[in-house]
Amino acid sequence: LGDEIKKLEKGGIDLFHFDIMDGHFVPNLMLGPLILESLRDKTSLPFDAHLQITNPEKYIGRFAEVGSNIISIHVEVCHFLYRVIDVIKENGMRACVALNPATPLSSIEYVLAEVDMVLLMTVDPGYAGQAFIPAVVPKIRRLRELIEEKKLNIDVEVDGNINEKTVPQVLSAGANVLVAGTSSIFSGKEDLEKATRSFRKI
Repeated sequence: LGDEIKKLEKGGIDLFHFDIMDGHFVPNLMLGPLILESLRDKTSLPFDAHLQITNPEKYIGRFAEVGSNIISIHVEVCHFLYRVIDVIKENGMRACVALNPATPLSSIEYVLAEVDMVLLMTVDPGYAGQAFIPAVVPKIRRLRELIEEKKLNIDVEVDGNINEKTVPQVLSAGANVLVAGTSSIFSGKEDLEKATRSFRKI
């Protein structure tokens, strides 16, 4: 993984997005704090830990210890958003709230001013290779409008089948942080460095 990190860095990525799955909130199990800890000294770029887990508040301190810079928590499993956002910030990290495709923006209306980033899933989380859900595009656009109306400085991140076909759609709608996965730089069609450079040119 260390070699892959170097290739991605040379290709020009801005941060590393890690999907943390517990087999409960989503069906799969993937990664954990030990993996991030083992990679932290391989790069100075930010680590974005996307917690696709139940009870995310129990693990925030641990992910801070291993060098995470951003924590993304799902509103679908977090019943005390204000409290958890505060804990993330108290641990020196940027706070991000994540929404599944069918979760309405109204679920974060009252915490929008408290977060640094909003992650909109463009597929249902848990599996790679799913089809992009076009209905999320107007959701991205509306979120960007809300941010501008409230004069907030918030990043809009999108995750799920982000590739040469979908990048123009999400960018034009207002997203500014794109998670590249198996449908783009990790497709295996090109060397990681070359694939990353190609992705940035879209």
